[in-house]
Parts: sequence; structure tokens; C-alpha cells
Amino acid sequence: MEPSYDAVLCDFDGVIRHHDTGAVNDLERACGLAEGTTLGIALAPGLLDPVSRGKITVDEWTASIVTELERLLGDGERAAALGRAFTEAGAHLDEEILGLLRRVQARVPVVLVTNATVQLEEDLRALGLAYAFDEVVSSARVGAVKPERRIYEIAAERAGAAAARCLFVDDRRENVEAARALGMTGVLYREVADLREALAPLLDGEHGHAMDGERSLAADGNHGLAADGDHGLAAEGHRAGPSPSTT
Repeated sequence: MEPSYDAVLCDFDGVIRHHDTGAVNDLERACGLAEGTTLGIALAPGLLDPVSRGKITVDEWTASIVTELERLLGDGERAAALGRAFTEAGAHLDEEILGLLRRVQARVPVVLVTNATVQLEEDLRALGLAYAFDEVVSSARVGAVKPERRIYEIAAERAGAAAARCLFVDDRRENVEAARALGMTGVLYREVADLREALAPLLDGEHGHAMDGERSLAADGNHGLAADGDHGLAAEGHRAGPSPSTT
């Protein structure tokens, strides 16, 4: 049976990787800041865009976050502590999502499409995902960010599929709408059931691949690397560095 799609294009943070902001939130409260202040600063377009396009390093991005925090707090030491907490925060991989993608990968290419920093490759290695995807399209490497049209075109080209034959999954509405405008089938991700339902036409046609495919991407392609933990920020003891692939 012909697959319903010729490729699956999937976001990273918010779908596969989920950040733990608890320690940062605790420190923000101790500093008299509202929860989410540091993240809001980090994701402000003026700070996020240069690092997402690979124009500045992660260290430079982090320094700019600390500078903005110091302006708010009037205290360089506390600002630096918050910056470190943000950079070193933990996260986890959703193994159920990885398992679904691994099953689909037996039928069609799975391409990671993410707004990220130049540190993404290091992050993926630390998480055991260096060989997990058929292609990785990082905004920092291609110089285009979601929801810009070009990054979707690059992803479809890398997948070897027409846009109309691509399934695109992301947790941000504007990114999904941009994919749909290009002719892709877009899925706004909120929970595992969203992805499972979207992939059902492919999973229903596995023809015996299901048992083997239940292994997660992290477990199957890691070439001996550790496959748990994370936050482009930190990986259960593996420093993976901050990665703004939340857009």
C-alpha cells in the first residue's frame, strides 16, 4: 500500500524534547521576578533571532540574556546565577513520541526541522540522537527560521518529497499555519494522541514493522551514546547547552 505521506517533518522542542524550568522558576521567585521572565528574555526576537540564524554563538546569546537580567535586577551576580540556571536546566525526551517516529521511519523519511543554535548537533550527540533522523534541518545552519517559507522548502527537499506529500508537526500554531500555506498537512501538537492520530495512516500500513519499531529512535541509532535527559541546556549529566528550538 502506498504511504499516505512521503515524509514526516517534526519539530524538536515541545514535541520530542521538553524543558524543565523548575529550578529557573524557583530562582526567579527568589529574585522577585515573575516566573518565565528569563525565558521571555531569551526568546525575545532581538536576542533569539541572531542565535537561531547561526549569527552568534550560544555563549554570546547567554551573555545577552544575563545583560538583560542585570538591567532588571540591578545585580550582576544574581543575573549571572539566573543565566547559569537557564543554561544548565534539565529536560527529558518523550520516548513515546520517539517510538512513534521510529515506527514511521520504517516507511518514510523522518526529518527534524527546528529553530536551533549551532550547538544542536552537539545536543543530539549527547542525547543519543545523532543518527536518529534521516535529515536534520537546523535554522542555525540554513539561515532561515520557522515560520519562514524557505526552511520548509529546504526540509521538503532534504526529505525528497513534494510539500503536498509532507506531514509537518509543531507545537506552535504560526509554524503549522506556514506549513499548511505551502501545501503541507500540518498538525498542531499538544499531546501524544495528536501525533498518533496524524500518523495513523502510516502506522496502519506497517505490515509487521510495529514490534520492531516500538524501539525509540534514541535506543536504535545512538551508536553507544547516552539516550536520556536533556535541555539543549543540559542532559542528565551531559552538558548539551541552550537551544532555542522552542519556536
